[in-house]
Parts: sequence; structure tokens; C-alpha cells
Amino acid sequence: MCDTAGLKMNTFSVIPSMVQLQLCVSHLLYIFASVFSTVFNWTSGVFMPSTSSVSQVDIKVDQSIVKNETSPTSVNYHFTRKCNYKCGFCFHTAKTSFVLPLDEAKRGLNLLKQSGMEKINFSGGEPFLHDKGDFLGKLVQYCKQDLQLPSVSIVSNGSMIKEKWFQKYGEDLDILAISCDSFDEATNQLIGRTQGRKSHIDNLHKIRNWCQQYKVAFKINSVINTFNIDEDMTDNILQLNPVRWKVFQCLLIDGENAGEDALREAERFVISDQMFQEFLDRHSSVPCLVPESNEKMRNSYLILDEYMRFLDCREGRKDPSMSILDVGVKEAICFSGFDEKMFRERGGKYVWSKADMKLEW
Repeated sequence: MCDTAGLKMNTFSVIPSMVQLQLCVSHLLYIFASVFSTVFNWTSGVFMPSTSSVSQVDIKVDQSIVKNETSPTSVNYHFTRKCNYKCGFCFHTAKTSFVLPLDEAKRGLNLLKQSGMEKINFSGGEPFLHDKGDFLGKLVQYCKQDLQLPSVSIVSNGSMIKEKWFQKYGEDLDILAISCDSFDEATNQLIGRTQGRKSHIDNLHKIRNWCQQYKVAFKINSVINTFNIDEDMTDNILQLNPVRWKVFQCLLIDGENAGEDALREAERFVISDQMFQEFLDRHSSVPCLVPESNEKMRNSYLILDEYMRFLDCREGRKDPSMSILDVGVKEAICFSGFDEKMFRERGGKYVWSKADMKLEW
């Protein structure tokens, strides 16, 4: 059970009503456990004095908590929401321009490491946009050199990455995932996966070569939607040969890409489960393909927003916890909605350190 006695109000947000309800439920469960244990002792003829009885209950509850405690093994930190692309299905949009100061971000990352984090994935928005990638680079260095995390990864659209970034920070990066939804430039234009006249595909190949040169594992992420559902990407993926090709089904999140307060209207991008499966079947010969349906994706990621709040997506929206900077990881993670079982079933834990991948550079 999460101890809420010492909670202070997050300076960036107000606790949502859902979180307040969860707090009440937690306290009710604690009271129920205490009463049940006392009644059980009465009926079993082993009644103990009240102070001892409460102590016994406390011990039992604490042991249960330790046994079922969620560990932040793999965390996705969306430290910025700003992006230079306008993908129509984006489900983490530029609702704020806030970015934590570097020292505060490092403090939060250290708290996560102390709580069991093994892998950190930096995302956005576009993570290379802020401070021309130096902010991101310093976080990458800190996580690998100071925290000595087994895996440090990034998800980017690739448009802002320069070779000098690899020269300065590439040694400390395990995986770089580039989002690419189509190998047809016209389709990318329709989706919004583009900036001006730049070729997203040409840039993808350039970054693939840099990853090879600077010994960073290369990965591709694709969101399957109404505009690319009939495309056959097999040859292009095999040519690029990523260590993983993560294939997502387009997902609606209220307040992000659906609903009144959303900055995107993604309904026109949504595909059925059957359509998604047909796409997967068409690409079944690709050995690095890792499929993620809406069912697998929704609750199986630990997501931190720009304020370092865990985001609970169970109700089809993003309900934030308190910031780990205010209440710590153990308290905040109780309200993450994280499904650790689904995380493992979808293959969330894999060989994610480039030192263990045995790649031929």
C-alpha cells in the first residue's frame, strides 16, 4: 500500500480525481485487512492485545507489498513534448514546452536507478530538438557512465541528428530507434512524418550508416495506420537490417490524439485488429519484426512525462501520478497502471545492451 501521509502537492500539477479515488481505495483496503486479521484471531482463539494485533497486521501487509512491488526495470522518459514533425496519429503531443533543468532530470534518473531501473529510453516529442541534442547527450552520458545502466536508448524521427552527436555521445548509447512509417515519400507527407522537402527515407539510411560506424544498435519503429496498411516494407527492412523492427497498431489516447482537448485527430488513422494482423502476416518473413497491438501496448510501458510523472493509460487517457521528484519512485509508481505481466509477455525484456548483442560493426 502506498503511504500518502507525507505527500506534498506537485508544483506542476493538481492530483486528478482518479488518483484521489485510488488513494481512498488504498486506505480502505488497509482498514479492511486490519479488521479481517483481528476478527480472524478472535475466531481462531488466538486473540492478542490490540497493540500486538496491529503490529502483526502491519508486518503481514508490508511483506505483501514487498512481494508485489513494481520495479521500474525499463522506463520511457518523454522529457520534451515539442516536435518539428506533425504526425497525425501522435499520442504524446506538444501540450507543454516544459523541460526539466538538467540537474533535476539527473536526480530523477538516479532515483529510478536506485529503485531498480536497468534500461532508460529517451523520447519526446523529438528528443534531439532541445538544446540541439546536447541536453539529450548529457543525459545519455550520465546514465551510462555515472549510473552504469545496462541499456540506454533513444527514439527519434531522425531529422535533427548530426554526425558530430555520434562522435561526442555515441559510445554511451546502446540503441537508436528511428520512426519510419513508410518507404514512400508521398505517404510520409500524408502522415505528417516530414519537414519541408527533406527526404525522410534518405535521412534514415544516413543514420543507419552512422550507427554502424559509431557502434550503436539501429532499430526502426513503425506505426501502422490507414495510410500505410497496404504497403509491403519487407525488402526495405531487410536491406536496412535493424536489430528490431517494432510495429505498432495506431492507438487512440483521449486528450492527446482524440477528444475535445486533443491537439491531433487520429480517428482517420485507426485500423482494425484484423487489418493489423494482415499487415503482420504479410511481413512474417522479417526476422526482426516485433508486433505490438493496442492490447499489448496500452498498459505495458512505464512512461514518465516531462515533469517525471508516471502516466496511467488504462482508461484510454493519460492520468499522471505525482512526480517522482516530489514523492519518490515507490510512491509514484503505484499510480502508473503498469502491467508488468504484459510487459514480459510482449518481450519488453530482451538483450538490450549493445555489449551483449554480438553485432558485427
